[in-house]
Amino acid sequence: MQLAITGPTSGIGVEKVRALAPKFDQVFLLVRDIEKAKALVKKISTEDTAGKFIPVFCDLADLASVKKAAEVIRTHTNSIDVLINNAGGIFPERITTKDELELTFSANHLGHFLLTKELMPLLTNGNGARIINVSSEAHKAAFVNLNDLQFDKGYSSFKAYGNAKLFNILFTKSLAEKFGEQHIEAYALHPGVVNTNFGQQSKGFFKLLISLFKPFMISPRKGAETGIFLASTATVPGKNGDYFKKSKVASPSRKAESKKLRDQIWEKSEELVKKLA
Repeated sequence: MQLAITGPTSGIGVEKVRALAPKFDQVFLLVRDIEKAKALVKKISTEDTAGKFIPVFCDLADLASVKKAAEVIRTHTNSIDVLINNAGGIFPERITTKDELELTFSANHLGHFLLTKELMPLLTNGNGARIINVSSEAHKAAFVNLNDLQFDKGYSSFKAYGNAKLFNILFTKSLAEKFGEQHIEAYALHPGVVNTNFGQQSKGFFKLLISLFKPFMISPRKGAETGIFLASTATVPGKNGDYFKKSKVASPSRKAESKKLRDQIWEKSEELVKKLA
């Protein structure tokens, strides 16, 4: 059994790795900081998990890096059983990546889109695989302008993040639809409002919200529970493509259920990775 996970060295990612590693033969840690990954491995390794961890450099905001990471994984294995697209971030100002993409869009959505696409031959090469995408209830605040997906005008950190989290759910439903017959299961989840360093660079109203809700936030261990459940349970309740909260099927926004919108986002994402990756 093989597991690949992005964002494994902080927050809920660490807790997922800690809980899931004993259940897998290999664990690919897709990270921007290899030394940080090595430190994590040293910290959490046990007799049951020693030698299982393989750190792989992957910067989701650099599509060439994402493609290279998939190539590295392919040199180690011919199948992946569970892929957890866990990494994400919110950024107070509009930042452009080396691919000339808006950072929120690239790091939260397009990087994972390309990674999943590149790993699909490994995901479909076994008896079935699960793809788990970490979304957020913030998707309900999304407002999508198909002519300006990357906020060239009127950038708002929260709007950009909400859109990206909506795209995570749309991507999940597209994966279930397109690859379900090849024994691919795809699920999206809201981890809860977790007490981590997430959003600490935020400014204005969103920073105020974070400070107000800090006393009521859940621990990273609690926030990781739904992802751990989806990655390890024998049979996931509900149907392929569903959205989960607290390890149960939940209802996403109406936009998240739109087949037209998910097809449009898939098409635009395909165009971008073909052009840039």
